[in-house]
Amino acid sequence: MLNDSSSTRLRFIQNMARATLGLSASFIPAYAKEKNHIPHLAKAHAGSAKHVIYLYMSGGMSHIDTFDMRPENKTIQGPVAPIRTSADGIRISEYLPYTAKQMHHVSIINSMRSTQGVHEKGNYFMHTSYTARGTISHPSLGTWINHFCPAINSTLPQSVVVGGDHTINLNPGFFEAKNAPMPMVTPSSGILAVKGNPNISQSRKKARLEKLQKMNATFMKQNDMKKIKSYDDIYREALKVMSSRDLLAFDINKENPTLRQQYGSTPFGDACMLARRLVEYDTRFIEIDLGGWDSHFENHDEVEENCATLDKGLAALLGDLHSRGLLDETLVVLATEFGRTSKINSRKGRDHQPAAFTTLLAGGGVKGGNIYGKKNNDCDDVIENEVSIPDFNATIGYALGLPQEEIIISPSGRPFTFADKGNPISDLF
Repeated sequence: MLNDSSSTRLRFIQNMARATLGLSASFIPAYAKEKNHIPHLAKAHAGSAKHVIYLYMSGGMSHIDTFDMRPENKTIQGPVAPIRTSADGIRISEYLPYTAKQMHHVSIINSMRSTQGVHEKGNYFMHTSYTARGTISHPSLGTWINHFCPAINSTLPQSVVVGGDHTINLNPGFFEAKNAPMPMVTPSSGILAVKGNPNISQSRKKARLEKLQKMNATFMKQNDMKKIKSYDDIYREALKVMSSRDLLAFDINKENPTLRQQYGSTPFGDACMLARRLVEYDTRFIEIDLGGWDSHFENHDEVEENCATLDKGLAALLGDLHSRGLLDETLVVLATEFGRTSKINSRKGRDHQPAAFTTLLAGGGVKGGNIYGKKNNDCDDVIENEVSIPDFNATIGYALGLPQEEIIISPSGRPFTFADKGNPISDLF
């Protein structure tokens, strides 16, 4: 715990960084915590993907009304009709007409199972592969990738999260805070506060930074303050980003307006376009959140509205990546914390269903036009090729070539591996 003088010192460092760099507090993760140093272990073996675009459907997307249609079972399907797709034998919801034209790129995983049926715990499990514990905080997917994957573009963040529950998907867990993804509020505004104070000359900035670094070095030598070291690392990374010539990657206004309309001209569509730009500039991991899937009330109206947003963004992203020759090296993931019940409740909604749901993978060496796993006729239980949350995340790691068997020792002395004890689904590749 910081004493009064240490706390004052920490505030001084924060204020100095803001004054020197013109950096807003929103750029600096507020959860930087004291962590033991964890060495970078083995380099990843070669994987089929260099990048991941992770689309998270927050709230629990209904599989029955989207990607696992059951028109033969009228009691559970409701009014949503299936439509043909670009992949032989695969039908999806009429709410997704644009995505239907891209399904030859996609593998549908219809046999997902989670042990967590509450949103926060399900979200945590999906993002970390571990169930929530009060005694330890586990790293998110973006943090694991930051830790294991060497940077391709050393001047830009290697992991970016747009929207969502930042307490979970930005969580550095037991890794150093510098490994946490960089948050963005909205894609249209770009990165806020990356321009330095115009009233401070470059020479003054340089002098201030040098003085700050000397003060930090002396202070940290006299005090074993790992928390201060974490903040110092973050400031250095922030300065690197601010001086990067590739910051224009975040400016989606550079895009053709016609293409932007294809993505849907929504915050989600803009984020998908931003993700494609960041892949072009060699960012490793981009997560985009699309909330609103918690359809306890008026399920079909809610799903139709959300699908209108998802449909254009997802379809345009897959088509755009493919046309630019980037889809083979980019794994596009569509995930959610759990599905919805087959039974329609008294409020015309569907309730939580962790026992059986659906996710998607595309690109990154994954087979296209493919369905893996199977639910029963009522679409509420897995009967073939069950996939756990750790298995699903291990498959993402497999595509990237992450060293999944490497043991990481947390500050508490506990051993951890990427995706816990998950087994990658090699049949998808």
